[in-house]
Amino acid sequence: MPHKGEGRGGGWGREQPLPPHPTPAGGRAGRSGGAELRRRDELPDVEKLGRRRGRKMDSVEKGAATSVSNPRGRPSRGRPPKLQRNSRGGQGRGVEKPPHLAALILARGGSKGIPLKNIKHLAGVPLIGWVLRAALDSGVFQSVWVSTDHDEIENVAKQFGAQVHRRSSEASKDSSTSLDAIIEFLNYHNEVDIIGNIQATSPCLHPTDLQKVAEMIREEGYDSVFSVVRRHQFRWGEIQKGVREMTEPLNLNPAKRPRRQDWDGELYENGSFYFAKRHLIEMGYLQGGKMAYYEMRAEHSVDIDVDIDWPIAEQRVLRFGYFGKEKLKEIKLFVCNIDGCFTNGHIYVSGDQKEIISYDVKDAIGISLLKKSGIEVRLISERACSKQTLSSLKLDCKMEVNVPDKLAVVDEWRKEMGLCWKEVAYLGNEVSDEECLKKVGLSGVPADACAAAQKAVGYICKCNGGRGALREFAEHIFLLMEKVVNSCQK
Repeated sequence: MPHKGEGRGGGWGREQPLPPHPTPAGGRAGRSGGAELRRRDELPDVEKLGRRRGRKMDSVEKGAATSVSNPRGRPSRGRPPKLQRNSRGGQGRGVEKPPHLAALILARGGSKGIPLKNIKHLAGVPLIGWVLRAALDSGVFQSVWVSTDHDEIENVAKQFGAQVHRRSSEASKDSSTSLDAIIEFLNYHNEVDIIGNIQATSPCLHPTDLQKVAEMIREEGYDSVFSVVRRHQFRWGEIQKGVREMTEPLNLNPAKRPRRQDWDGELYENGSFYFAKRHLIEMGYLQGGKMAYYEMRAEHSVDIDVDIDWPIAEQRVLRFGYFGKEKLKEIKLFVCNIDGCFTNGHIYVSGDQKEIISYDVKDAIGISLLKKSGIEVRLISERACSKQTLSSLKLDCKMEVNVPDKLAVVDEWRKEMGLCWKEVAYLGNEVSDEECLKKVGLSGVPADACAAAQKAVGYICKCNGGRGALREFAEHIFLLMEKVVNSCQK
């Protein structure tokens, strides 16, 4: 069944002879019987495969192309030898070169469900940003790429530090498979030996998962590794009129239903990633040769393209997502730009030249909630705001106006309280806020913030400035602080 889009693990594409003991990536393992791997007795002609690469395969590669993995994803005894590859580019034969492992995220602009889903904000970050952050911070890839046909997706990818491959229109059709896009990428990048195809729809992916899989490929000699999750679900046969009038159990005895703790469950592909060596992909498969699965934790196995909707995914990501190399710290100081964050940026002037501003009561409540939780709240503005107007708001927090250098003032406040930058949160919306946003532990901007501020930030609110953005960012802080408390208790 050909795959009609990206973000799932299914439909890698073509009907052709299977590689040794393969699982074509045309469906998730476990749809009918857990993580069973289909097998065939026919083995490919590895010498022909070597000639397709333009060289003769050595004995080590032949062994890797014809061996079978332990189904648990670990070698039964010892470690298989590493693959020995000749250097490319005419630098001489026999010179060992580490295999080039490239991360490749497929992000087509077209989407039948959610327009530009790959860059839609999830928990304040573009969806694709979650997996790019994990891939880059894992440190195991020689290069991290996004394959796309869309300008906006390209801009977001570069913003997060990825390289971009502009795919052709042929590989961007609704009928195009993921394998089509991967093979096209390899045709342009002869330096790549191994592809780590990471799905943009798996926002709870962590760098540690990618590090362990890279070790399985590089050190333990696997040709392909794919992600699975363990599920404890009983399956039943489908009723079909004229064929089967009653259902039948598929993986249980109804008379002896096991308790969850007494049953190991079954393994299902979760679509998070598929790693495969180049020679396997060139045969038309991402699963085959000496293959293994990698079992991800259930809380990290989030695929919003299949079985979870956006609001639920946001809650899961806030609790189980990866937020960067440095651990989150408890926030003790919250700084907010007045104009365009606490207010909507509109200024009204009365007949007697008095300044009038408007704000959302939800944001005032947000300030109150922050203070009740023990977080110091301070307001700042580069404009010479009317102190009389601000004092009439009765927010009971320190304010500094007519500030030419916001970073210097915030740094002074931080030192005054004896805090490190990771204990400071900042909500800004202008170019003048950019340096503060880059420096603090938690940074946010309203939905209508300027482009420079959005690029420097960790969280982009759904609400506009003066329309609930402060309250929204405060709730984001509370969720993350709950994450900090839980991690400290473990």
